[in-house]
Amino acid sequence: MIGAIPAGLIGIADAAGRDLPPVHLWHPPHCGEIDILIRADGIWMHEGSPIGRKELVRLFSTVLRKDPDGYCLVTPVERLTIRVEDVPFRAVAVRRQGNDLIFTTDVGDETVAGPEHPIRVITAEDGEPRPYVHVRGDLEARIERAVFYDLVEAAERNDQGVLGLWSGGVWFELGRDR
Repeated sequence: MIGAIPAGLIGIADAAGRDLPPVHLWHPPHCGEIDILIRADGIWMHEGSPIGRKELVRLFSTVLRKDPDGYCLVTPVERLTIRVEDVPFRAVAVRRQGNDLIFTTDVGDETVAGPEHPIRVITAEDGEPRPYVHVRGDLEARIERAVFYDLVEAAERNDQGVLGLWSGGVWFELGRDR
């Protein structure tokens, strides 16, 4: 599996470790598409098979960027388009620290909900809420159902009867009465 993945991507991502490389500063030429799909359930696939090594998924996530023409893995010398069914990450945990909500994603990123990292909830075609939190760049995480239930349980109603909660000095609406 690794043989088909450009060595430059692995090298840049590996050098990054837990720090994120400055992908927003890199503007290499588009080199085509790589057969990587991030499914709606958060599973990263390569050539139709799940990428089983969490460390490799983490490494690729550090060089992921969303451009106007879609999602891509980027290094200083190449940019490869990938496919994403919904959004690239899942918010798998949340904790309250003081007045802040801190989300942890399935690739180990942490983000504090606030003005620069908003929570948004859309209503899907089936009528179910679909919650997201901004992680970095133009990348979001879908808030997992159990985590969303934790948020709803901790939520309060404002003066207009809207269910929501505060984080980072911002009120985030989770839902309205129907």
